[in-house]
Amino acid sequence: QVQLVESGGGLVQPGGSLRLSCAASGSIFSIYDMGWYRQAPGKQRELVATITRGGSTNHADSVKGRFTISRENAKNTVYLQMNSLKPEDTAVYYCNAQVTGLSLRRYWGQGTQVTVSS
Repeated sequence: QVQLVESGGGLVQPGGSLRLSCAASGSIFSIYDMGWYRQAPGKQRELVATITRGGSTNHADSVKGRFTISRENAKNTVYLQMNSLKPEDTAVYYCNAQVTGLSLRRYWGQGTQVTVSS
């Protein structure tokens, strides 16, 4: 029904930058809140950042000042700009979206690996 396709993950050195993208497609009427979560090996999934349809954002304390979430509603796409990356940022990053179509549901992307290492 709805698919979230992520891109931009990979290997980067400490202090480097990456930009993650996530585009939603399928049976979509409207997309409301969107967000990014991450899960490191042996850890629980944690919230990274969220953004409302109107552009209001919240960022986890661990990434505030380094990561920035944004969106382009016309493209059904959410971004995560990651700067000053640290080894502890290494995780699988998941895109999330609240979608109204046939029904109101919360969808997840497949996850993209981000590895910060020298």
